[in-house]
Amino acid sequence: MAKKVAVLAVNPVNGCGLFQYLEAFFENGIPYKVFAVADGREIKTNSGITLIADDVIANLKGHEDEYDALVFSCGDAVPAFQQYADMPYNVTLLEVIKTFGEKGKIMIGHCAAAMLFDFTGITKGKKVAVHPLAKPAIQNGEATDSPSEIDGNFYTAQEENHIWTMIGKVITILKA
Repeated sequence: MAKKVAVLAVNPVNGCGLFQYLEAFFENGIPYKVFAVADGREIKTNSGITLIADDVIANLKGHEDEYDALVFSCGDAVPAFQQYADMPYNVTLLEVIKTFGEKGKIMIGHCAAAMLFDFTGITKGKKVAVHPLAKPAIQNGEATDSPSEIDGNFYTAQEENHIWTMIGKVITILKA
């Protein structure tokens, strides 16, 4: 039976990246639920398309054991993360990421996903692909110049245009 995936979507989310994951999961029968990293379920893509997520991140906290994997779908909200880091949904975001990582769950993401994984300390000793502008922020893991990296339970891509370099392996592990 396929593993169940929690997908985190910031506001605004990179629609190109988000939809690559969702289409791949749907087409391969992998169950998923999209959680808005926001106060409400309504978010936008970076191109302005309104989306209604299945739930909000506050309702994922404490339910991490119901999922086998976590996807962080990056977006234009990440550059402003520092400015809004103390918002409850961003505090919860980091707590949820840390919990998933500490439990050894499958961690998937692109762009600044590895940076947020790294902020929680869960990437220690892992190679990660991260957007080139976020590479200097990696302190615990090892940021590489590869389009994507798979290291243990971590599946990361530099940006949405490189998700394809790892999505086949993501699907394989989620279907196992």
